Amino acid sequence: MRTSKISGFYKLSVEERLEKLMDFAGLTEEEIKVLGNTGALGEIADRMIENVVGSMPLPLGIAANFLINGKDYLIPMAIEEPSVVAAASNAAKMARKKGGFQTSSTEPIMIGQIQLTAVSDPLAAKSTILANKRRILDLANENHTTLVNLGGGAKDLEVKVIDTIAGPMVIVHLLVNVKDAMGANAVNTMAEAVAPFIEQFTDGKVNLRIISNLATYRLAFARAVFAKDAIGGEDVVDGIVSAYLFAKSDPYRCATHNKGIMNGIDPVVIATGNDFRAIEAGAHSYASITGKYLPLTQWEKNKDHDLVGTIELPIAVGLVGGATTVHPTARINVKILDVKTANELAEIIAAVGLAQNFAALRALATEGIQRGHMSLHARNVAIAAGAKGEMIDRVVEILVREKKVRIDRAKEVLEEMT
Repeated sequence: MRTSKISGFYKLSVEERLEKLMDFAGLTEEEIKVLGNTGALGEIADRMIENVVGSMPLPLGIAANFLINGKDYLIPMAIEEPSVVAAASNAAKMARKKGGFQTSSTEPIMIGQIQLTAVSDPLAAKSTILANKRRILDLANENHTTLVNLGGGAKDLEVKVIDTIAGPMVIVHLLVNVKDAMGANAVNTMAEAVAPFIEQFTDGKVNLRIISNLATYRLAFARAVFAKDAIGGEDVVDGIVSAYLFAKSDPYRCATHNKGIMNGIDPVVIATGNDFRAIEAGAHSYASITGKYLPLTQWEKNKDHDLVGTIELPIAVGLVGGATTVHPTARINVKILDVKTANELAEIIAAVGLAQNFAALRALATEGIQRGHMSLHARNVAIAAGAKGEMIDRVVEILVREKKVRIDRAKEVLEEMT
């Protein structure tokens, strides 16, 4: 009888795990060969996560034409969705006429949260914690001297009282400059180190000690001007502004608006070995921070009737530690970007997010999203139907011409050709 209860699965070699998987799922030798291919990772894959059986590669594309703060960049993007890399490249090309993208960012400050529960006098506890701020910061920094020696470390402390259905809680925010790291390990270490000390001089009980992915002190900004004659005229400018106002007023549209931004951001985050889940959580939380879910970008028409776009969001990425350091492809992608600091990387990512949003809004405001997307999507459909080599392009041409980008039609076309 088939069972997922396998004693000591984690102790097995990759090959032994694959054998178990082969028996469990009825996989073929060819399927096991595909699954077990770890590519550039090689043996490192088995050290990165648990119960490894292989890897799942994503296509890696290069977005061209980016001019950011006067410097030219080629942007590695790891993504499976068609049209994203092409759209970002085209948007960057259009932005160059007015000087490309101007970016900036705040210091790489991350927040470590310490939760105090069962506090009899929350306001008194808050005052006591703030009175001991210097001692708390010193204790935090004693537990991460490497970061302090680099000029980072715990810099400040905030305390707030929140109301919950279980009663008030006192929440301490430890503000840590993590320099060129994403910072989760350093912040968590510091939060755990100071928690018992805080508990000593309050009558509360410490529960969680953990980083927050809503990095409101670690923001990245990008701005670009798109000349009206470069993007299709003033009607296109008006159409994009109207689309933005729609998103600003309607959460259903806003969700897709911001998803389009993340279409550009996530692939760069993934390509550089950073945590795209943390970036997504922070971005959408930031979009909701006013109590209403809002666009992460803003679009307006300037006095010359050109389009002006800006973006602002938290981007907590690093150049040291984690997969960024371990993954061989991520290291090469960082080299391609030629970035020197985590702040520079965050600013590049913000610029790509703005470019991607522009490209999506322009497509929606003019030809509609499907026309530009269709031929690229048709390639995936043709491949899924079994087309290979030159046959892929022939199938794509027919599907697009007929406007029937469906796998059943792709199979029919293949049968007609053979």
